[in-house]
Amino acid sequence: MSLDNIRIVLVEPLYGGNVGSVCRAMSNMDISDLALVSPRNLDMDEARKMAVHAGDILENRTEYGTLAEAVVDCGIVVGATARHGLYRQHAKAPRELVGKVLDASEQGKVAMVFGREDNGLTNEELTICTQIIQIPSSEHYSSLNLAQAVLICCYEVFVATGSYEPPQEKSEEAPSQHRERMFEIWRETLLQIGFMEEDKADHMMLGLRRILSRGSLSVDDINIMMGIARQTQWAAKDVNRES
Repeated sequence: MSLDNIRIVLVEPLYGGNVGSVCRAMSNMDISDLALVSPRNLDMDEARKMAVHAGDILENRTEYGTLAEAVVDCGIVVGATARHGLYRQHAKAPRELVGKVLDASEQGKVAMVFGREDNGLTNEELTICTQIIQIPSSEHYSSLNLAQAVLICCYEVFVATGSYEPPQEKSEEAPSQHRERMFEIWRETLLQIGFMEEDKADHMMLGLRRILSRGSLSVDDINIMMGIARQTQWAAKDVNRES
């Protein structure tokens, strides 16, 4: 699913560093359409510095005089707010709205709007928004940095596309026979180095099994563990010969 129809709109951003950081956050989440509404004498050198490898998003930004102009071609306009009260009672978390955002982006442009660093969006600007989002945060300090807020919202959109595939374990899960062979070798090793006596070996091996069974063990994992045990046996034999 393409995210080309997702537009990030920043209303009167104050700091070039924040705008650059927003560009980086957008690039991380495969979103590239950035619109600025009446930016306030931004330090563009700082913006380019903070954008790092997302300078193309910064350079290709569009600028508008008003929020209405920035979203004129957008079907759904989602406004972000940290405040409560009038016009904000129906705010939802980004995760709750992401399905609607993606569905709408299949048909046309969708805007996600973020307000000023100091005062956020005005009530008048919120009336232009068709949906309102509020990022869950501590009641003791609910206001997020602009780039952080954009990153969270873009992340939710990106993950919901299902395009990200986590890395897969290259080595398959070790079969029972392979694991049992490992435990046999470790039993021999621990007896040989004097870590346990024969009459307590079963009890100690139950403890080792419990430790090594808390997570999955791949074939490669088992081979490494057996290699360590065998090397320990060889080292113990050398010590015994020298003594």
